[in-house]
Amino acid sequence: MVRTQIQLDEEQHRRLKAMAVSEGMSVAALIRRGVDVLLATAATRTDDEVRRCALAASGRFRSGVGDLSTHHNRYLEEAYRE
Repeated sequence: MVRTQIQLDEEQHRRLKAMAVSEGMSVAALIRRGVDVLLATAATRTDDEVRRCALAASGRFRSGVGDLSTHHNRYLEEAYRE
């Protein structure tokens, strides 16, 4: 293993410590697991693959809202407000 040093803010450290205790593992092991997840998801899809997936999904679902394409910004703002 390679030793490295990171800086966390107080809240990150507190939450990581609590999670490590509940998982029965060290904070370092928890961080390594998080890095593994990040690397796995970043390495699995290229930008072109993400675009293809997004295009394949578009139009496949129904919102039930007739003016969604016209007023999408309003609906998005309302959704984030909740």
